[in-house]
Amino acid sequence: MSQEVLDLVTEKVHSFLGEEVLAYEEPEPPEEPPEEEEKPKRKKKEEPKPERPASLNFGQPMIILDTGHWSEELAKMLRDDEELQFDFLSCVTGVDYPEHMEVIYNLYSTVKDHYLYVKVKTPREEPAVASSEPVWKAGDYMEREIYDLMGIEFPGHRNMKRILLADDWEGHPLRKDYVTDKKALGLD
Repeated sequence: MSQEVLDLVTEKVHSFLGEEVLAYEEPEPPEEPPEEEEKPKRKKKEEPKPERPASLNFGQPMIILDTGHWSEELAKMLRDDEELQFDFLSCVTGVDYPEHMEVIYNLYSTVKDHYLYVKVKTPREEPAVASSEPVWKAGDYMEREIYDLMGIEFPGHRNMKRILLADDWEGHPLRKDYVTDKKALGLD
């Protein structure tokens, strides 16, 4: 069933945003250097493979979008489409990678009993992802927590302010580039 849901979501996103949004081309395998005799072979460190923008992740459908493709309109389409009906936002997570940041939306259809993960990639410099809060009210506190701890902005959120840390706190402590003053915190 999950593959059918992925195919349906892919079809709907293609018709909504265009075919190129979830397009994927298999990367060319690297050429093997000619083997030299009598040298012990070392295992090469494998380069990470690029993620497919539409795939099954642990058996559940997942799509990957750039921040420019995620919008309130797309979220409404995922919620309101008769064949999809993703009416429940169960979790929103922020992830900090060295080259970019991601926001992951876990959606569920209580009517159709199927899931969808939506990964939205955003640049590390000035990270921002359109808010899901106008579509799914459950996104309110989760997006605020991500903003507070990771510094990802959510344009369109009606109450984007810190939720865990004091308003005068500087920085976002779950970012990899956050610098702590261990001496000031009594940790040295």
